[in-house]
Amino acid sequence: MAMFTTGILVLTSPLNTLPLRIAPVLSSAAQLVERTLYVHLHPGLILGGGNQPRPVFIPPVVDLSTIISRLYSNAADVCGHLDVRVLLTNVRAQSATSSGTTIPNSPFPRPQSLSHSPDVVLTDFPLQNPGQSNQVMQCLQSYTGHCYVCSPGLPSVLLHPQLMMLQETEDALKEPEEEAEPLETYSDVVVGGTFDRLHGAHKTLLNISCLLANRRFLIGVCDKAMLKKKVLKELVEPYSVRVQRLQEFLQEIKPSLQVEIVPLDDPYGVSVVDPLLQCIVVSEETRKGGEAVNKKRIENGLPALVLHEIQLLKDAHHTETEEEKISSSSLRSRLLGTLLTPPKDTSHLAPLPYVIGLTGGSGSGKSSIARRLEALGAVRVDCDKLGHEVYQPDTAAHHRVLKEFGSDLLNEDKTINRRALGRKVFGNKERLKALTDIVWPEIALLVKNIISQAREEGKQVCVLDAAVLLEAGWTDMTHEVWVTIIPEEEAVIRITERDGVTTEDALRRLQSQWSNSQQVERANVVLSTLWEPEVTQKQVLKAWELLQERITQRTKGDMSS
Repeated sequence: MAMFTTGILVLTSPLNTLPLRIAPVLSSAAQLVERTLYVHLHPGLILGGGNQPRPVFIPPVVDLSTIISRLYSNAADVCGHLDVRVLLTNVRAQSATSSGTTIPNSPFPRPQSLSHSPDVVLTDFPLQNPGQSNQVMQCLQSYTGHCYVCSPGLPSVLLHPQLMMLQETEDALKEPEEEAEPLETYSDVVVGGTFDRLHGAHKTLLNISCLLANRRFLIGVCDKAMLKKKVLKELVEPYSVRVQRLQEFLQEIKPSLQVEIVPLDDPYGVSVVDPLLQCIVVSEETRKGGEAVNKKRIENGLPALVLHEIQLLKDAHHTETEEEKISSSSLRSRLLGTLLTPPKDTSHLAPLPYVIGLTGGSGSGKSSIARRLEALGAVRVDCDKLGHEVYQPDTAAHHRVLKEFGSDLLNEDKTINRRALGRKVFGNKERLKALTDIVWPEIALLVKNIISQAREEGKQVCVLDAAVLLEAGWTDMTHEVWVTIIPEEEAVIRITERDGVTTEDALRRLQSQWSNSQQVERANVVLSTLWEPEVTQKQVLKAWELLQERITQRTKGDMSS
């Protein structure tokens, strides 16, 4: 069980043996640290050898780039819950400083502040003599305090007992250490991406870019037009949030770098006009984009950039509908069915039945999800059906609609001709509001009656299947809002096939409704029927199981208060 929130892991193994150690070291660290794990690399560091060791600059070499990729890849596999960050403050090329700049003797003239204050320092340093344990831990504590701002008396932990079994394997594989291959570095480096919910692949890209960059690191972050084709684009974090997280991450990774972050509204951005850039970092799948950037630069009379390609990180936990690589779209898909934002204060509502307001645009599959929830035990309240009921003869709404819009709407059987009524309000916001001001409150009364009846019958959950849940202000009757989304182009296909209308009519219908983004902003839970029915069912089951946990916790809380 984890005992600390934040830790610093000081890796001392030589670069040629470190790859074998990374997974077990991270696995051991994850048993002690629960949130953030900073990694400080100092190959060959000797702890407890008499003299107190000091941090030194280590040169960027090809092996270091490989180690960084391995660290993030292994972290995703063995400790996905940890926010792992590889610090590069002490990594610098010999020629990295600009002319006229004083070269510091130490990478840490003063201890570096980290955004999460460390609670513990860990190391893979192999203890030769158990009697030196205290001396080594004190040495480690002092070394770490020289590098980073830490609380006095920071606990230190030697991970070597868990690593002893590796020693024989390492000894068997040990080869004469060859001179490390230097890594070509550049003054100014550029990358582009969405950087939604920073994950291991992003961190690999950013860390290796920091390794390559000596002076300036330019990052183009996808915004607006560049997000249109993203899977579940409505769940992409706001631009400002993504930029803030990038800034915080990079300030810790390599504070000496000049970092510039700019919005990316087309595939090229400033990379095709900035004359100072020397290198662009790409992956296997974005290499063609890098080549396109170079083509544009040459057209603009600028030198081509060096393309530094990194490997994609494999996602060991991906499902059949997710990409094999670690990706933000997979992370967004895993959010479906989970609680994205906590429910608002619902103390004015009875605790049971717990009322879910389910909404979504036309063609989104909202009603199919409502039926799935009904099959799991929820009482489904079909608000569209109730909307038909309030127009029945001898109801309050029936009389008020005729008074407001004219008796010429009556059919021979005294029912209201809703098609004729629709023609009277179509395209006229004031007349439409006059109609909804009559109808929506009457539907709400019917909904409240059904909820009361469900309460009397001891039902646990009610689902309001309501296309106009948000517009009508019916969220006051709900404990949570669930929203179903699909891309507009998919919704158009479904509407035209289902209702036999033209593409233009389908688009007009969608554009008259609240957008996916507007609805998601007000959602506690988001679902999507974009994939096969089995995928939808898994989402619904997950959402239902998590809902049951929330209801149980709420009930326990009510009983104890």
